[in-house]
Amino acid sequence: MVVVMAPEATAAEVEAVVGLVRSVSGQAFVSRGLSRTIVGLVGDVTDFEALNLGSLAGVLQVIRVSVPYKLVSREHHPARSQIRVGGVPIGPGTLTVIAGPCAVESPEQTLEAARMAKSAGASMLRGGAFKPRTSPYAYQGLGEQGLRILADVRAETGLAVVTEVVDPAGVDVVAKYADMLQVGARNMQNFALLQAVGSAGKPVLLKRGFSATIDEWLSAAEYIAQRGNLNIVLCERGIRTFETATRNTLDISAVPVAQRLSHLPVIVDPSHSGGRRDLVVPLARAAIAVGADGLLIDVHPNPKSALCDGDQALPESDIREIADVAASLSTLMGRTLAAPSGEFGQVAAGVSR
Repeated sequence: MVVVMAPEATAAEVEAVVGLVRSVSGQAFVSRGLSRTIVGLVGDVTDFEALNLGSLAGVLQVIRVSVPYKLVSREHHPARSQIRVGGVPIGPGTLTVIAGPCAVESPEQTLEAARMAKSAGASMLRGGAFKPRTSPYAYQGLGEQGLRILADVRAETGLAVVTEVVDPAGVDVVAKYADMLQVGARNMQNFALLQAVGSAGKPVLLKRGFSATIDEWLSAAEYIAQRGNLNIVLCERGIRTFETATRNTLDISAVPVAQRLSHLPVIVDPSHSGGRRDLVVPLARAAIAVGADGLLIDVHPNPKSALCDGDQALPESDIREIADVAASLSTLMGRTLAAPSGEFGQVAAGVSR
């Protein structure tokens, strides 16, 4: 069951709902979005119905939700949501391109990649400071030094930063520098991490695990929402199948399915899906055409020397094509290409030093 509070509901009115729910041994999880506050209830529905919560001051609606991912479902919030990351919109009506190097290697490489990202139509910069890798001998990232580089590049370019956090202990330090926290495919069901990022107060990019069903993906998002954070973006990045011709198999049907089941924005990562540079643009076209709210794309000034996933990174010579695809297809789909907000200069510079 979900209690939707009125936009003008006070903190005391929210607490009154929580107190009543707890009085019948139920649990209440308060989630605050940009325009609404929702209280998710866990416990005996019969007991909750006896409380007549709909009559309380500040309560707009009480909805009985049948799916396990109550807060992120369309059952309680039929309209699809748009979230903002540093002023950049992600969701219905816009196409948001997020681009950058898979891994932060140096200040020069990251700045050059960020400029390439802007040329590709990106309004946000992605870059990995912490890199969970299949092999313990692969490049693991620069850690906090990489975060400082990202903050400096944000100050230089005006691009909001999304970067991965890999364990609960690292959430606070990553949140200090990043505008959006990424939970990678390998951590999609790291429930302690999901709860920690949900409590961090920053938007979250949640990648689908490469062996996860859509229901499992949405249930993972619910862990974040249950900790009070509805500013979540889902990212389809390809799943593991029997096919070996590509790195992963892009489940293009996951976009409309997830959008039907959940109000959260859904973007696509065409770089990790195919794992090959020549597949990035075709898969990006498919993602936009099927209704994705954005793209997550690897770019690198010198892919041959990249320390992580160079085979799928777009070089300078391919940037114009991805920019043209994003601009033309977004218009065709009735969307506006999101632009950088330009809010970051002095703030980012202060954080990074």
